Amino acid sequence: MKHFYIIANPQKDKELVLTKRIKKFVEERGGSCDYQLNQACDVTELPDKTECILVVGGDGTLLRAARDMAEYNIPLIGINTGHVGYLCELDTENVMSGLEILMKGTGYSVEERMLLTGYLMNKSGHSGQQVALNDIVIHRSGVLQVADFIISVNGEYLNTYSADGIIIATPTGSTAYNMSAGGPIVDPRAELILITPISPHTLNAKSIVLGADAEITIEVAPRRVENDEKAEVSFDGDHVGILEVGEKIVVKKAGTRTGILKLSKLSFLERLGKKLQGYTS
Repeated sequence: MKHFYIIANPQKDKELVLTKRIKKFVEERGGSCDYQLNQACDVTELPDKTECILVVGGDGTLLRAARDMAEYNIPLIGINTGHVGYLCELDTENVMSGLEILMKGTGYSVEERMLLTGYLMNKSGHSGQQVALNDIVIHRSGVLQVADFIISVNGEYLNTYSADGIIIATPTGSTAYNMSAGGPIVDPRAELILITPISPHTLNAKSIVLGADAEITIEVAPRRVENDEKAEVSFDGDHVGILEVGEKIVVKKAGTRTGILKLSKLSFLERLGKKLQGYTS
């Protein structure tokens, strides 16, 4: 690899110190490297010859970059300058050694990750489709009471959850909010969709694992006499809209995928074991 592009979070990389170091490092070794800020990500600025997108920030920055660049099929690698950074492969201490590996062209792999796509169906019609790498979350909004969510799969009624919300997660997102809500952990390279209720108010409410060909519809059902229930919808943590009673969101596997660069030789199970040890320590 010789041609890189950086998407940088200026809140995590103050004065773009690390971003400029990376740019200089690549150019001194005969490569090309330019950058833009994640806050105003403009896909039209991406050079045609780009072979790798370096994302400087944290997990949130990487998730947004994956959504913005999904249609270009260019692998991404995260450089963590934040706190946890579970999705990020590099940090400030090993970023230059990681770049050397990438520029040599050996010693790395690309994991193809599935994305979700979804749109809202409300009184004004269909919203534009958006994509998510981790999850799409529908969460009650307003009054501090549970909401009822009607779940249908491929046009067939599945279940009604009384809960604070519903998480629809990819395999990549299984170790994020889904796991915190008690959902299963799966290999991020898998092809499936997870549905996990958030704080359900019934003892038998469990996560559901569906095939990647499932089309999921979630409707906000009336629960109060006033019919004033509302639910906030977010894609990878970013707010995209509000659903009122009778309104729906439709979610399915996206037609595009995201490539995540991996430098570690650890298997999924080895990485998972290390993460689980960290959660319990």
